[in-house]
Amino acid sequence: MEKFTDTSAGRSLVPAMAPRCWRWWYWTAWPRTRPPPAGCTLSVRQQFSTQEQTPQICVVGSGPAGFYTAQHLLKHHPRAHVDIFEKQLVPFGLVRFGVAPDHPEVKNVINTFTQTAHSDRCAFHGNVVVGRDVTVPELREAYHAVVLSYGAEDHQALGIPGEELPGVFSARAFVGWYNGLPENRELAPDLSCDTAVILGQGNVALDVARILLTPPEHLEKTDITEAALGVLRQSRVKTVWIVGRRGPLQVAFTIKELREMIQLPGTRPILDPADFLGLQDRIKEVPRPRKRLTELLLRTATEKPGAEEAARQASASRTWGLRFFRSPQQVLPSPDGRQVAGIRLAVTRLEGVGDTTRAVPTGDVEDLPCGLVLSSVGYKSRPIDHSVPFDPKLGVIPNMEGRVVDVPGLYCSGWVKRGPTGVIATTMTDSFLTGQMLLQDLKAGLLPSGPRPGYVAIEALLSSRGVRPVSFSDWEKLDAEEVSRGQGTGKPREKLLDPQEMLRLLGR
Repeated sequence: MEKFTDTSAGRSLVPAMAPRCWRWWYWTAWPRTRPPPAGCTLSVRQQFSTQEQTPQICVVGSGPAGFYTAQHLLKHHPRAHVDIFEKQLVPFGLVRFGVAPDHPEVKNVINTFTQTAHSDRCAFHGNVVVGRDVTVPELREAYHAVVLSYGAEDHQALGIPGEELPGVFSARAFVGWYNGLPENRELAPDLSCDTAVILGQGNVALDVARILLTPPEHLEKTDITEAALGVLRQSRVKTVWIVGRRGPLQVAFTIKELREMIQLPGTRPILDPADFLGLQDRIKEVPRPRKRLTELLLRTATEKPGAEEAARQASASRTWGLRFFRSPQQVLPSPDGRQVAGIRLAVTRLEGVGDTTRAVPTGDVEDLPCGLVLSSVGYKSRPIDHSVPFDPKLGVIPNMEGRVVDVPGLYCSGWVKRGPTGVIATTMTDSFLTGQMLLQDLKAGLLPSGPRPGYVAIEALLSSRGVRPVSFSDWEKLDAEEVSRGQGTGKPREKLLDPQEMLRLLGR
């Protein structure tokens, strides 16, 4: 019969016309080690004998890439054991610290990650900084395979004069501040100004704009930190400009986020119809998602709103706008040089077509007054260890389908593999692919043979260095404390911000 091979896409690839014995076994017995009925060809997972050794695998990073990689390995190998190392005391990475507080539905994936962490073949070790507390070569010595899934922990610098002025922040740090990332808890942005400028036109830029302009009472029942909520209640920001160096056809945000901005209570959009001249004809050939997004922008910029929408906009006390064909050239200081007072933008025009379109300066500039500048031009990964190849220009670990180039047994997944692009679903597919490559190498005998000590060896090293990891059950104690603190104010949780307080709550 036809061989049905499992892939990263999962069960949906099993043909509907597959023999009943196969379909029954695939859907009901897949998570177990029971053999399939006679005559059914084994998939990748079942080709591993239950008599062979236990593969010890280490995943560095507990965000979506790390957890999805672990999930795939556990699901498709009956004996594999996966240890997940995380530098924070708490798991879930950007799901906890990057997803906007008013998007709670996106965070539901934490339930899936928790199921993975509860597997008796999976262990979480927080409060361990790989590259400092333990090296990658030490991990490689202890495990059959190591997967680097630590994401993009830094932001792209603007590289312009004045970037260091007070009042200029990375959007990454601002998001970390309102989402309770411990390293950003002291950010203290000054929101006493009238106008804020966000450089970049991706989903993070729209998230930040939305949080700045959302009435604070609409955020009170989210998991935004109480400290951030207090600052937002005192905010005087009335106008937010979202600036991009290219045009409406090149924006990086999605239609869902744009709709949210257009419908944001108490606000009205400002778009220049001149930016959309001739666009109606050009969008006919673009892919459907891009076409729908651009059509919504076009309608918002050029069509007169209906009576109800016009009345809503007329009563709005805050505004936001998209400024196209503008590239940051210099952050302008206040007269005393102690604060940002504006930003100088180079006017641009587009050259090239399709994916090769780039913005080039026209020679004209304009100054935009503002008291807050948030840079949202991209995240980037950092090198983790001198033993691991790293491309500083692309900000990724050089790899082939997740296999780190020239380092057998070392893999990567997520943003450190492909760059900071895509959504959680993209990372899921990407991580499953890395997991599949690892399992293929394991079956082909390309990984070390013989037993490996796994966490036993690493635990001894960490203990000798005074490092005390945090377990998943420790996290669940912190989780319960956060939920308890949030109940008093009707919030889903009040996030713990201070690592020392977390450790005290754990009796450390």
